[in-house]
Amino acid sequence: MDSKYSTDAIAAARSLQVFTYIYTSMATFWTYDYACSIHEEGMFLFCSGWRRIKLLYIVTRYVPVLLFAAHFYLNFIPDETSDTCQFVNNICSCLSLISIVCSECFFILRTYVLWNNNKVVLVAMLSTFATLVVGSIVAVFSVTAIAPFETSSIPGITGCYQSSGSMRLFVPYLLLFGLELMLISLTLTCAIQNWRTTNNRLYVVILKHNVFYYACGLVFSIVNILTSLLLDYAYSGMFQDFQFIVHAILATRMHLHLWHVNRNGDPSVFTSITLSDLTSTTYTESS
Repeated sequence: MDSKYSTDAIAAARSLQVFTYIYTSMATFWTYDYACSIHEEGMFLFCSGWRRIKLLYIVTRYVPVLLFAAHFYLNFIPDETSDTCQFVNNICSCLSLISIVCSECFFILRTYVLWNNNKVVLVAMLSTFATLVVGSIVAVFSVTAIAPFETSSIPGITGCYQSSGSMRLFVPYLLLFGLELMLISLTLTCAIQNWRTTNNRLYVVILKHNVFYYACGLVFSIVNILTSLLLDYAYSGMFQDFQFIVHAILATRMHLHLWHVNRNGDPSVFTSITLSDLTSTTYTESS
């Protein structure tokens, strides 16, 4: 880049380029995953009954498309203003929040089922979840209000970033880390209590899915906390939506797998766990 630009301007421009590359790779990854699972997804959408869990699946699966569209507009359309950046970023923040809320709902329901519909566990999970949602809304939109957006002064570099105050965006990921740490603790506690007495294939599938999902979530939350606190320019937010996209892919992929295991399995194993609320089907329907 031309030496007539300041070091800060060059660093900001490079951060915007890296952010755009990461978002493009996210969209490519999501499209590849969709292409690989389109047959299984088609079976689920056309063969399962219309229940709330199916609506939750559709929202979780396709909200990332809207998120990609908004961010690509922000990243590739030239001559953005600070007001335009703030408006589109608010839309992206709402879509991100919807995505992560829907993804987490899948695994809150699964954990509730693992604990045999224990109301105390449900209240604890929902209370923590409500704290996450409210805290995230306050943190994200308060930062947007006090931290102005800036664009690159270098011609040909599109996109915008928050120049100050964005380090407060670590708060939603800290809250998400706390929620997922609680959920993985509940899952592991349940597994330890029942590993000798339960020989249910669906139960084992849920346990494996939960542990893997929460492990990924914990790692991504730590990464986003560190990048929000330690990095500047667009670097501070380069993995934030990546976490939400991966969460959405894992949640929908795992639900598809569970639905197909339930649909094609042996009814005799369906003895110690009720999954009708999670799979949108029962063995009676599939027989």
